[in-house]
Amino acid sequence: MKKILVILILILTFSLPSIARHIKGGEMTYRYLGPGASANTSRYLIELKLYLDCNAMGGQLDNTVPITVFTRATNRQYGSIVTAGLDNDQTIRFDPASNPCISNAPVDVCYRIRTYSISITLPDDPDGYVISYQRCCRIENIINLAGASGNVGATYFAEIPGTDIYPDAYKNSSPRFTTNDAVAVCGLSSFTVDYSVLEPDGDSIMYSFCSGYIGASQSNPTPSQSSAPSYRDLSYQFPYGGSDPFGPKASINPKTGLVTGVAPAEIGQYVITVCAYEYRKGTLINIHRKDIHVKVSDCIPLQALLKPDYSYCDDFLVSFKNEQLNPPGSIYIWQFGDNTKMDTSADLEGRVQHRYVDTGTYKVSLKVILAGQCVDSTTTLAKVYPGFYPAFTSFGTCQLTPIQFFDATTTRYGKVSTWSWDFADQTSSADTSHAQNPGWRYGSTGFKKVQLIVESDKGCIDTAFNDIEVRDKPPITLPFKDTLICSIDTLQLKAIGNGIFSWATNPTIINTNSATPLVFPKTTTTYQVTLDENGCINTDFVKVRVVDFVTLDAGPDSTICLTDTIQLRPVTDGLQFSWTPASSLNNASLKNPLAVPTGTTTYQLRSSIGKCSTTDDITLRTVPYPFVNTGKDTVVCFEDTAQLKASILASRFTWSPVNTLNSGSILNPIAFPKRTTTYTLIAYDTLGCPKPGIDQVVVTVRPKINAFAGNDTAIVVSQPLQLTGSGAEFFEWTPSSGLSNSTVSSPIALIDDYTVYAMKTFTVEGCFAIDTIQIKVFKTKPEIFVPNAFAPNGKNKILRPVPVGISKLDYFRVYNRWGQLVFQTTEAGRGWDGTLSGKLQDGGVYVWMVQGKDYTGKTVTKKGTAVLLR
Repeated sequence: MKKILVILILILTFSLPSIARHIKGGEMTYRYLGPGASANTSRYLIELKLYLDCNAMGGQLDNTVPITVFTRATNRQYGSIVTAGLDNDQTIRFDPASNPCISNAPVDVCYRIRTYSISITLPDDPDGYVISYQRCCRIENIINLAGASGNVGATYFAEIPGTDIYPDAYKNSSPRFTTNDAVAVCGLSSFTVDYSVLEPDGDSIMYSFCSGYIGASQSNPTPSQSSAPSYRDLSYQFPYGGSDPFGPKASINPKTGLVTGVAPAEIGQYVITVCAYEYRKGTLINIHRKDIHVKVSDCIPLQALLKPDYSYCDDFLVSFKNEQLNPPGSIYIWQFGDNTKMDTSADLEGRVQHRYVDTGTYKVSLKVILAGQCVDSTTTLAKVYPGFYPAFTSFGTCQLTPIQFFDATTTRYGKVSTWSWDFADQTSSADTSHAQNPGWRYGSTGFKKVQLIVESDKGCIDTAFNDIEVRDKPPITLPFKDTLICSIDTLQLKAIGNGIFSWATNPTIINTNSATPLVFPKTTTTYQVTLDENGCINTDFVKVRVVDFVTLDAGPDSTICLTDTIQLRPVTDGLQFSWTPASSLNNASLKNPLAVPTGTTTYQLRSSIGKCSTTDDITLRTVPYPFVNTGKDTVVCFEDTAQLKASILASRFTWSPVNTLNSGSILNPIAFPKRTTTYTLIAYDTLGCPKPGIDQVVVTVRPKINAFAGNDTAIVVSQPLQLTGSGAEFFEWTPSSGLSNSTVSSPIALIDDYTVYAMKTFTVEGCFAIDTIQIKVFKTKPEIFVPNAFAPNGKNKILRPVPVGISKLDYFRVYNRWGQLVFQTTEAGRGWDGTLSGKLQDGGVYVWMVQGKDYTGKTVTKKGTAVLLR
């Protein structure tokens, strides 16, 4: 059994490195060597450049690699597996000292590059070949891949074109990437990496990002042959992808292969695959690719970075800033191109403001300096033409006809030169226009957020948004749809909308083709209105009810409490109202005003419908609230009582709270609150006011006075003693003999014999408390006494020093028989309880040392022994 276990351990030890996460990229290339020994054959040098983690070791370092050849026409394997041997093994690193202009330069950008090659001979084929190699696994924690990247393998391949693609394509040698891979790319900073290729045949090259491929597996990390094409793309994590491996802020120049932009914020490794499209006289003959893992580091490069130009269309006061953060300590020097003095900024982004005195296009220069040795500079154009205000209007709302849009942009300088409309029509992908005043017919109804981007010939660009509602028919707005008139009146109707209005014919209507006709019905009549908006039709109705007289009931008379507010609620079909008197109403023209009568008042209401009107009145009788007076607020001492003295003009009353009153049924109860309490007295009467009278009295309870005259103490003859009393605001010490002042909290005592002082401390209200202090007077010099024995379980439980005439205790220390310190203190009154770290110490002899200063400043030092009794 032990032998089996040892074998398993050895197997695991030697197999784990071979699948460990170590691959960081690869590139497969080929070079045409000339015709083969047989007719219609060609020789090629196949080369694999494999990028590994610099810590790769053991089984991760293959000395040979298996290369598989497939025909492109069938994707079937051609011939036997060929084995490429190791030609070169080198390590490249980014040197942090190579660029002093990078703050916190990375120290872990490193690749171990192992190069393998083999010469093979292939028959010339119309479709060509695919040369492939697969290996597992990639490094762990790749940011832009989904899932566990350390479980994902890689496929690296090259394609040899056939004669059907181009007559001499089989003589092609693939491009080779010339990138210096050990570069510093800093998070959230601008960067440039050259991914151009060396093209040996003079063909044209176009570049793009593309997807890397999966290959091999954890269970078979080093397959003896590659699987057949086609190969599966890597699975990228949003928002990344094969075409945007660094996210939306980085791109590759299709002509130069330069990768530029702003690096992602998240620090870590990213997979980048670059495809070089090889064209021969306009024909695509080959796609060459390189897969590499790039580290985004937590560093900050020095860079002067500005956009090509800036438009300032709001104000002559403009702001500038560098477009990336630079290392702390960077100095920014700005020149604004208007012959004014340059400006210097130490802001992290180099922010400055500058006021131009006139319009124009100015060349602005920026120089960034770090530590006097790192310098970068750039320029931009500042187009200063303030007074640009984008706007637009629209006409129409109907889905059946085009809605017209009109540019209403104004500009103080130059003129509007371009328009970009987005009509927000979800039913069409062509809902845009570059006309100044376009029209658009919508395919659906609802609210549409229309956008207009306008640009002036001075470079000003801005955007305007409007929400428009598209309806299936034009909207008609009617200020009223149901109204009331008197039979002797004429009424003007009103309709609002875009288009032409017409009203249905009726003998009681005038101006039927107007939005505001006149009607004079004698009976209740409904009028129909039609709106025509360029052939889009809608109809609506207005009902006019007709009466011969106005009905009115002002309401029943009522009694209210004086100073109360009441809302008047008449019953009437009137439309206009007038109350009198108006002085005690909030609005005399409301149907339901708020009334605050100062005495019994009769209100008259005139209710009208056009020329018809009638009146009615209502009387409000006012009765004062019951009279209540709880008396003045008062203050009592802690645990004292207060006599409440209330008076009322009422028939009954209640107190609240009652739990701290000796009686809740009398007007003059005794209160005994434990804390400050508000007592409320509520009184009722039978004179007509249904509401109670209310008053309150506050009984403030002074906090308990905790009198403390100080701990009992001992002094020597002629030693002044500072007393320290506390409690309330005022003090009185008795007897007053021997004291410097008997009415302060901390008098100085100078006595020759044992004395007991009583301290009374009191408040302005007369609340007081008393405490005493005993002072023993020794007829000796200042001394520190320490007992020679103590018993934690007995009467003398603590070993503590007793200072006499000592103003300060420097230390009191206790040692056991081995010299170990078991207790120390600098506080008088504290002592040792016979324990060390909570553990009881053995009985026996312990050594103590004590030192203090007497009231004259002289040092008193003593030492001795004490017995701990158990």
